[in-house]
Amino acid sequence: MLEQRIQQHFFESADLKYQSAEVLSRPVADAAQAIVGGLTSGGRLFVAGFGTASSLAQMLASEMLGRFERDRPGLATIALGADGATLSALAADGRLDQVLSRQVETLGQPGDLLLLIDPEGDHPGLLAAAQAAQAKDMTVIALTGRSGGALRGVLGETDVVVAVPHDRRARVLEAQLLVLHCLCDAIDLQLLGEQDPA
Repeated sequence: MLEQRIQQHFFESADLKYQSAEVLSRPVADAAQAIVGGLTSGGRLFVAGFGTASSLAQMLASEMLGRFERDRPGLATIALGADGATLSALAADGRLDQVLSRQVETLGQPGDLLLLIDPEGDHPGLLAAAQAAQAKDMTVIALTGRSGGALRGVLGETDVVVAVPHDRRARVLEAQLLVLHCLCDAIDLQLLGEQDPA
């Protein structure tokens, strides 16, 4: 029984990824094009999430600053909320939901981009960060679950929503990891061209 339950996780995850390929390819391509356009015009990419999504944001920042699968110059990317001192100071003031929006207000410039990762799309801190980014004339990219949550409602025409078509948090996070890897590959492809076959 335990083995069957474990196998079911694998099957459900594989089914979601297979079904998502067609649905998500266009928004992921749009996100990659927006990021490349912003970075090549001198902008920076800010990435953020809370909880497990924060780890995904930090992973993306490291792959953009360092490398994904190919060597290339680092790309200007900052993981917001990763600074423990800033988190502690704002939490002590009772403003934890304002951590990211405060960083966007302080650091963001027109032409920068903000990529938010939230399996539901409803975190108040991410909503505030999206609104702060829009006030700075930044493009917002939201990686969410099926509905897009409240984040979908605050985004503008030039923003991008990549909504994984599932409601279960674990499955959405798994698919978001794949989306981030696809995004890195698409960015490298646009910047470096096709990789020579080995």
